[in-house]
Amino acid sequence: MQKHPMIEQLIEAHIQFLNDEFSQSNTIQNEFVEFYHWFRKQNLKQIWTVEQIHQLIQQQILNTPASAFLIEQIAEHIRFALVHPANDQTKIADAIPVLTVDKIAQYVASKSVHRRRLIHTVVNNPAFSAMITQLIQHAIHDYLDNSVMVKHVPGVSRFMKMGKSVLESVTDSNLDQAIQHYLQKNIQKLSQMSEQVLNQHFNDDKLYHFQANLWHKIKDLPLNVLKNYIEIDDLPQTVGLGHEIWDHLRQTAYLEQQVKDGVYAWYARNQERSFDLLLRDLNIDEALIQHQLQQLLEPIIVNLVQSEYLAQRARHYLEKFYYSSSTLEILQQKDA
Repeated sequence: MQKHPMIEQLIEAHIQFLNDEFSQSNTIQNEFVEFYHWFRKQNLKQIWTVEQIHQLIQQQILNTPASAFLIEQIAEHIRFALVHPANDQTKIADAIPVLTVDKIAQYVASKSVHRRRLIHTVVNNPAFSAMITQLIQHAIHDYLDNSVMVKHVPGVSRFMKMGKSVLESVTDSNLDQAIQHYLQKNIQKLSQMSEQVLNQHFNDDKLYHFQANLWHKIKDLPLNVLKNYIEIDDLPQTVGLGHEIWDHLRQTAYLEQQVKDGVYAWYARNQERSFDLLLRDLNIDEALIQHQLQQLLEPIIVNLVQSEYLAQRARHYLEKFYYSSSTLEILQQKDA
């Protein structure tokens, strides 16, 4: 392409003008604010369709596996938070407001229907029945073998052993089998009794005070007590296990349908709303745009100018414009 001296001068002047304008912070601020003023008035459906939003989420969240580096960083950030020296001086009560704890305690205590349903489910589980049977067996054995009376009253030990021997001979079984047989026959009754006792012990008032007492015991402990319950060295493994669950779940038809229905429901509720309202839902308003976000954007624009990236991209489009047939025709008419 043959260069035209006047066109080259115009391009250079145009590029210099852009560099001068965007070297000024007020230009960047004004353009950013003006763009925001336009953008905030647009409705969601004017800019994006529900299919575009769903496709983006589908591709970036469900179809894309998390990188090994991301998993490593998650584990590292958790470890960093747990071993941070501020945990030694910060109490649990400093991190969690007492009024919120009280609200949680009241809320949990008030859910009596859910609590009774949970207790009923637990006590009627075969695992609970097996645990109760073992506890009662161990308690009876412990009493027979370690009773204070057996140890300190002369003759009682021999009497207890004799009673045990008699019981074994009468039932034609050993004591363990006799107790186990009785418990198995009465396990339904024992479960019902357990359910009644648990419901009585965990009524609304007692459960609330249980939580309150627990809070008073732990509120002055430093946050570093969390390290007693979390294996720091095992974090890569535990985070990895969490990732395995997510990696399987993201590929299931179940989650795909949940995400799709969720996106469509959200879009239906918000498609007529302006981006001003949608951004406010994210705590992004004009004050944030004019101050914090503008301060983050300005160094990027400054670097675009100083690195001559802006000039290179501007030249690319200015040459296409000035050397286009329509522009050349205008310039030729001027020369004529």
